[in-house]
Amino acid sequence: MKLATLKDKTRDGTLIVVTSDLRRAVSAQFIAATMQAALDDWAHVEPRLQSLAAELNAGKAHDAFAFDAKAVAAPLPRAYQWCDGSAFLNHGRLMEKAFNTPPMPDFETIPLIYQGGSDDFLGACDDVPFVSEADGIDFEGEFGVIVDDVPMGCSPADAATHIKLIVQINDWSLRGYGPREMKTGFGFFQAKPATSFAPVAVTPDELGAAWRDGRIHLPLNIQWNGAWFGHPNGSEMNFSFYELIAHAAKTRRLRAGTIIGSGTVSSADRSAGSACISERRVIEMIDAGASKTAFMRFGDSVRMEVLDADGHSIFGAIEQRLVRFDFA
Repeated sequence: MKLATLKDKTRDGTLIVVTSDLRRAVSAQFIAATMQAALDDWAHVEPRLQSLAAELNAGKAHDAFAFDAKAVAAPLPRAYQWCDGSAFLNHGRLMEKAFNTPPMPDFETIPLIYQGGSDDFLGACDDVPFVSEADGIDFEGEFGVIVDDVPMGCSPADAATHIKLIVQINDWSLRGYGPREMKTGFGFFQAKPATSFAPVAVTPDELGAAWRDGRIHLPLNIQWNGAWFGHPNGSEMNFSFYELIAHAAKTRRLRAGTIIGSGTVSSADRSAGSACISERRVIEMIDAGASKTAFMRFGDSVRMEVLDADGHSIFGAIEQRLVRFDFA
């Protein structure tokens, strides 16, 4: 099942069901008004949403309409909680090597997670405003999961039952702010502006065999200004989503609608490219002693998409353009 949020005059939009081929959609408002409302009562509404999805995919849904990725917001336009991990250790090891920093204690045994801003997410085709190119504007391709209520102390095995939806993410970063904020010990704040999401959230069954062991075994295809940038694979995630959820719930419960991110997708094979500019820059630093790739400029575009084994888009594409923020 594929779900999306149609933009309307409200902050949380209208829940819609989308066909597996992303061509048609239908309102699910008579089942649950919003994505959050569906997650709050998932056990009750999920069978009804699945029934509607079956009708829609069979061409039998009344009032179906053409699906337009530009007309939707992020699947959850705002969430109660957004926790982003760093589950691809290759990415972290490259950073350590480039900057000659000592290995982080327990790096390979305890997941890294920070809490990001969740009050304002961006849709897949929304222009992305920034104040200054000097801030080091960077994209970051990720995967994520959305859970129902997760009890405190949840085990990784039990965490598997709490994943209701899977999402594709562009977790924008401002690299100019990152080093200082990390040194304070308080972590990211200004370095992490609004996060973007692909048009649809999908139930795990939509991924078929590509969803196993709490990982997405597919490449994330990334283009920058129309040119190939990378296709790192989600299968190389060192900590599974099950482990990330259990770590996040170790000392507190997670409420329905919490989003858990994988962190930057990263492959050990250099030929797979990267999912963020920063990783490419540190590889250049390691190989040649200096970085040559600049960060993004106003007018640049980025495209991210995941295709199944038959070449069909799973989440729809993130296609965004950078614009200068207008203070007026």
